[in-house]
Amino acid sequence: MFYREAGDFKTSYPADAATFPIAFDRWRYFLVIGFAFLVVPFIINDYWEKAILLPFLIYALAAIGLNILTGYCGQVSLGTGGFMACGAFACYKLMTAFPDLNIFFIILLSGGITACVGLLFGLPSLRIKGFYLAVATLAAQFFLVWLFNKVPWFYNYSATGQITAPERTIFGVAVTGPESPAWATYLFCLVFVFVFAWVARNLTRGRNGREWMAIRDMDIAAEIIGVNPLKAKLTAFAVSSFYVGLAGALFFSVYLGAAEVGEAFNIDKSFLVLFMIIIGGLGSIFGSFVGAAFMVLLPVLLKNTLVGSLGWPSDLAQHLQLLIVGLLIVGFLIVEPHGLAQLWRLAKEKLRLWPFPH
Repeated sequence: MFYREAGDFKTSYPADAATFPIAFDRWRYFLVIGFAFLVVPFIINDYWEKAILLPFLIYALAAIGLNILTGYCGQVSLGTGGFMACGAFACYKLMTAFPDLNIFFIILLSGGITACVGLLFGLPSLRIKGFYLAVATLAAQFFLVWLFNKVPWFYNYSATGQITAPERTIFGVAVTGPESPAWATYLFCLVFVFVFAWVARNLTRGRNGREWMAIRDMDIAAEIIGVNPLKAKLTAFAVSSFYVGLAGALFFSVYLGAAEVGEAFNIDKSFLVLFMIIIGGLGSIFGSFVGAAFMVLLPVLLKNTLVGSLGWPSDLAQHLQLLIVGLLIVGFLIVEPHGLAQLWRLAKEKLRLWPFPH
């Protein structure tokens, strides 16, 4: 009843092609953003920060990056964990080498360094694709983790091989280190996610996005109509690696505070982010957020319900989580390959046509 286009008159092409052409969608979006920026910082506590909000924001950023490469450009990648490690170690080296450099610029530079590394590992995509490209990116995952483990320069010759983020402040408030307040770290990550999600949305709706989708749908036909596959694939790898590098830098400096590459950025991270975009929806920025929310909230829900309330063993709850995720991935790949985002779009279409949905 309340979800209608009646009265929403479009008088220009930009208005008709807007991200939220229906007024109800726009106001809902503004309310969510307003609540995230103006309400959550006043009610957040340490548990919500560490267990839910920071992992959700950081993984959503990584999922957007992988979705640009896999969902929009069709280039399968299993090296997300390695690129997150690249962003984390770039952030650590910049923080220790330039102690006076603002942490905001350190995070951006870490993403830029990761983008350069992603370009190098994206070169094989010009000759191979599909399963063979997945194996090549998987090799990048193992090579980067091995490199950061075996070269002491990356962890400043520490005896333990662990990297620790020094304290950095924004406007006098710590956003890294053990003394950083929950609201400050949350807002710091939220600003990055908000800005770069908006950038990704506009990128995928512009010329670059159309080139990526043309390569994804049929690369030979795309080349025939004038799309440069070299430019399209390498820009997809660079942009994707930039986003994943940002996520890795935030994951290390703001969320963990200290990390060891073999544990924090192993192959499980690559599969976790891949599962997020499969469940949330390939080729959808909104789906990246939905998938990240699902994969972050599911273990918390199972732990609080099964372990906390029913007294189940924690290892049984973890195995049940793997079973649920596996069944969902198989189910979505068979029934709805575009994930939860597509189910949300279908529900909105039915609401627009109610009481005559089809």
